[in-house]
Amino acid sequence: MARDLDVQQMLVDAGGPSWNVAPTNVVPVALERVEDDEIVRQLRAVRWGLVPSWAKDPAIGSRLINARAETITDKPSFRRAALARRAVVPMDGYYEWGAPQAGSKRKTPYYLRSPDKSPLAAAGLYELWPDPAKDKDDPERWKWTFTVITTTATDSTGHIHDRSPLLLPADPVDAWLNPTVTELDDVRDLLAAVPEPHLVPRQVGYDVGNVRNDGPHLVDPVA
Repeated sequence: MARDLDVQQMLVDAGGPSWNVAPTNVVPVALERVEDDEIVRQLRAVRWGLVPSWAKDPAIGSRLINARAETITDKPSFRRAALARRAVVPMDGYYEWGAPQAGSKRKTPYYLRSPDKSPLAAAGLYELWPDPAKDKDDPERWKWTFTVITTTATDSTGHIHDRSPLLLPADPVDAWLNPTVTELDDVRDLLAAVPEPHLVPRQVGYDVGNVRNDGPHLVDPVA
């Protein structure tokens, strides 16, 4: 994962993969920071659910797990991050819930990934929230959080759900992460240039609906 994204600094503990990531979980996120006048690409452990720096209550993060690509440069919750704190969330695939199958009232879970099983890079935004309960020199004062950008679903995913993560091919990743791109029009151009993804959906079992379940069996196709 780090090699695929040309990461220079690993700031996350190496651990086993998770097969059932849920909002509020802490996951590896790629981003770029300016350090000693140089741009450094990092892989950090960041909590899913964006908390804007101005938020009074970090609980707002549970409502900001996704950001619509169409409005991130306008909405106060995302505007600042869209201009200066863009990220990439690496993943092998993701789950989505579609319409119930014939004879069932339960929505149908699917696992979506690239046709060649290559990793996916979802566009995201990150923020740093200062915890007022901690001293200014406390290294734990700043809380790192992120949100996943979504767009209108097309291709094979459109019949499953009307939204999907904004997935970046290899070429646009560098431009998306570049912290020197700070103009509204430039960010909008980056969003508009992302091509339509082509994913393969696979129906999986209902175990994925329980966040306590984990393991590679969750992506196995149903019989």
